[in-house]
Amino acid sequence: MIQDIITTILDVIVPLSLPVIAGILLRKYRQIEIGSLLTLVLYYLTPVLIFDTLMKAKITYENVYLSLAYSLLNLALLWGVAVGVGRLFNMPSRDVAGLTLVSSFTNNVNYGIPLVLLAFGQFGLDQASVYIILQIIIMNTFGIYFAARSHFNFKNAVKSVFSLPAIYATILAVLFRGLHIPLPGGLDTGISMIADAYSPIVLAILGMQMVRVGMRRNGEKTEAAFWTGMAIRMFAAPLLSLFSLVILGIDGVLFSALFVLSCMPVAVNAGILAEKFNASPKLVTKCILWTTVLSFIYLPLIIVFVT
Repeated sequence: MIQDIITTILDVIVPLSLPVIAGILLRKYRQIEIGSLLTLVLYYLTPVLIFDTLMKAKITYENVYLSLAYSLLNLALLWGVAVGVGRLFNMPSRDVAGLTLVSSFTNNVNYGIPLVLLAFGQFGLDQASVYIILQIIIMNTFGIYFAARSHFNFKNAVKSVFSLPAIYATILAVLFRGLHIPLPGGLDTGISMIADAYSPIVLAILGMQMVRVGMRRNGEKTEAAFWTGMAIRMFAAPLLSLFSLVILGIDGVLFSALFVLSCMPVAVNAGILAEKFNASPKLVTKCILWTTVLSFIYLPLIIVFVT
């Protein structure tokens, strides 16, 4: 058991930590702006990676159905727990909104994709690709609703989804696969080369984001909500994930990949939504920082558990 944990740390966590550390140092000592890098990832690397993965992934209709069912069931359970706990402790509505973001959304893209690739190989990423794309869509629909119910407009939520290049990359890949249109060799090689650049760049950005989050000051009023959010994300979320996976009869590599992705730290995009809609941004950003730091400790244990 201990040997398995050490092996996982050396084979998975250490490679992931190197670009994260580089990002921390670059942000701290060179004051690199993150905005332009995020644009590069959002509009260039992410859609290319999704297109490349979907074109090559061995996906079945069962995989699509199970990933969709799991995404919706797990989201409903996490939302119910966050809202229930918020009402139980009589938290203000903005803290309940922040607690819902912390509970429901994990860092599946920036951190999850390279982690799954290292832990379970290309086949594991193929199995998880549908779930990851669904999470991008859910973040930009339900995430907006959770962050700002009073400001919610379904039409605007749909527009936000279709403003993401990742959605068009998904549609294009589905069309190419459905019509059995192969990519020319040179184009396929170029797309794969761009996709390979995704992991080191987004992990460096994650390190920069950790520094930015850590520099923000948090008031004492966020403490109770913070510890509640940490408890839900660290303990309740894995249990609810296991419950959903067992209820739906999911097993094999798909089980392992979905469970690990559901145990990831809080999504950085949750902090962006919290700031935009004033959904207790101090609470959310503090949870992002500490769940990310602690993930380097608990994720090796979870990976060993599922494998």
